[in-house]
Amino acid sequence: MTQINVRVDGVTYTDDVEPRTLLVHYLREQLGKVGTVIGCDTSNCGACTVHLDGAAVKSCTVLAVQADGGEVTTIEGLAPNGGLHPMQKAFHEMHGLQCGYCTPGMIMASVDLLKENPDPSDSEVREGIEGNLCRCTGYQNIVRAVQQAAGEMRTAGNGHTSPAEVDTAAAPHVAAQQ
Repeated sequence: MTQINVRVDGVTYTDDVEPRTLLVHYLREQLGKVGTVIGCDTSNCGACTVHLDGAAVKSCTVLAVQADGGEVTTIEGLAPNGGLHPMQKAFHEMHGLQCGYCTPGMIMASVDLLKENPDPSDSEVREGIEGNLCRCTGYQNIVRAVQQAAGEMRTAGNGHTSPAEVDTAAAPHVAAQQ
């Protein structure tokens, strides 16, 4: 067993882990962070994406001991005080999910994308999330959700938020809500 110290969603943990324990298993089994989903264990799907020291990583490819001394943010810790992060809100409003299995990883990858590119085009969103698979949605509403969140996050500094200019052709109910 190896002892690790890691900060997860703002809480510091000291635990003994087997050196071969994957970060995804540590988060789910030892810390109860079950929002981090195990999809493939091969890094193909991205469902297990979390932020490690501020960067998106597939937690099925990172050993827990590699996170020693680091800071991990999971889907559960993305928004403060139990609220919704703008990306979570946008995925809900723009119907960027169907079965929901890929959603935690997709949201974490999308938040990471917006750190690098706060105003991505459709193609830039698609490229930014290409390591995350969704077998249900066809991606168009995911792209719309990322762009809506980007708009809200850009305007949040002005003291007010408004939805981004997004194509709502496939989601007319969203246009009606605005």
